[in-house]
Amino acid sequence: MRVSCRGMLVPALLIWIVVSGVSRASDPASSELAPNAQAPNVVIIYCDDLGYGDLGCYGHPTIKTPNLDRMAAEGLKFTSFYSAAPVCTPSRAALMTGRLPIRNGMCSSRRRVLFPDSAGGLPDSEITIAELLKQNGYATGCVGKWHLGHHPQFLPTAQGFDAYFGIPYSNDMDRLNDIGPRGRQAFLEPDTRYWNVPLMSNEEIIERPADQNTITRRYTEASIEFIQAHRDKPFFLYLAHSMPHVPLFASERFRNTSERGLYGDVIEEIDWSVGQILQTLRDEGIEEQTLVFFSSDNGPWLVFDLHGGSAGLLRGGKGSTWEGGMRVPGIAWWPGHIEAGRVTSDMACTMDLFVTLSSMVGQPLPDDRAYDGFDLTDLLMGTGPSTRDVMYYYRDDRLLAVRKGPWKMHLETQAGYGQAEPTVHDPPALYHLGYDASEKNDVSAANPEVVTELRSMLEQHAGTVEPVESQLERR
Repeated sequence: MRVSCRGMLVPALLIWIVVSGVSRASDPASSELAPNAQAPNVVIIYCDDLGYGDLGCYGHPTIKTPNLDRMAAEGLKFTSFYSAAPVCTPSRAALMTGRLPIRNGMCSSRRRVLFPDSAGGLPDSEITIAELLKQNGYATGCVGKWHLGHHPQFLPTAQGFDAYFGIPYSNDMDRLNDIGPRGRQAFLEPDTRYWNVPLMSNEEIIERPADQNTITRRYTEASIEFIQAHRDKPFFLYLAHSMPHVPLFASERFRNTSERGLYGDVIEEIDWSVGQILQTLRDEGIEEQTLVFFSSDNGPWLVFDLHGGSAGLLRGGKGSTWEGGMRVPGIAWWPGHIEAGRVTSDMACTMDLFVTLSSMVGQPLPDDRAYDGFDLTDLLMGTGPSTRDVMYYYRDDRLLAVRKGPWKMHLETQAGYGQAEPTVHDPPALYHLGYDASEKNDVSAANPEVVTELRSMLEQHAGTVEPVESQLERR
């Protein structure tokens, strides 16, 4: 079934904002608990398949990103920032919960992400950033791609968000195979009519197929309305762009404007969106009360050639535990609190945001589960280094690599999904990322003691993981 409600777009957005306000006021937890006076508003802007090398401030020579460049110049840029997984559903689960997906079943080697026929989703027992902040008096809004379950019990409005406006899974799903060219060609010559993906307002489908040509702009408009509606109270906005995941779409204003072609058009529109969000915070006079964090769910989808992005000097891309699959852009902005123009090579990860925000609102972490994040408050404020010195690399449900300090050890390596077969390393491969960020020179033979230490760390970590049902395999 196709539903078209394009003529109702503005009312739908207004309904989304009104529901947000009502939900917060009627929630007992938010009325009883006052937020920590020192805690900021929070905006997380999350891209889909954006590579480490796709922004001007990360070295791209032709994609113009003046707003993100300014955000980095006014804030803190990370050069060793990681997603917790090299593909979207697990990485989003990790961001939302501060926990590795292996701990809550949000990963699988059989079905790497959730699909429209999936029965599972983020378990109700998990605590999301939205639930954490809502319990501390925040209004909470989710805009964009969710991909943590599309059934009512898994939607953002069941996971701590007062309101939702976006698509429930990836923009390449619900392919209408009787329309347009077959297979890969549809992605290389995309038309928004080829995919029957729904656009939702809270639990209701308001447009199907979603007009993806305008989706970045409409996400931005919804985000601005949410900020303006909640400017006088603490709020959390999670803006998860559908782009630059293929199929690529840009609005008319940005189409055919970038030197990098369609992919560049898409990134430059996202950059415009970031600029609009930051300017709204300035216009409302709340920029010094708002922490904004920008990142990506994984590295670039390299198999799509010019329709995929770049990991810069890093090796590999989406689906890989090489650095290019999981090391992503990370920019933190909080005027008056984060010193402008700082660059850090300290390690950090999306899972650290949950733990950091828990600390900022004065909410102790639950003691009934393991958390994999670290508190970044000192690093953000410039009062100390990152407390994270280790990173574990999972590909689906398999632990393949570990990094401690500059050293990274691989038990197994593989290119992105659909590419070469895996290579098992015995003895493990070892790289010094400070000297060799491209992971070209295996130095394991010269550093056996490092290999021994990292092997021991992997074994100890694996011992903390208890098997759970895979949500991605539920049908």
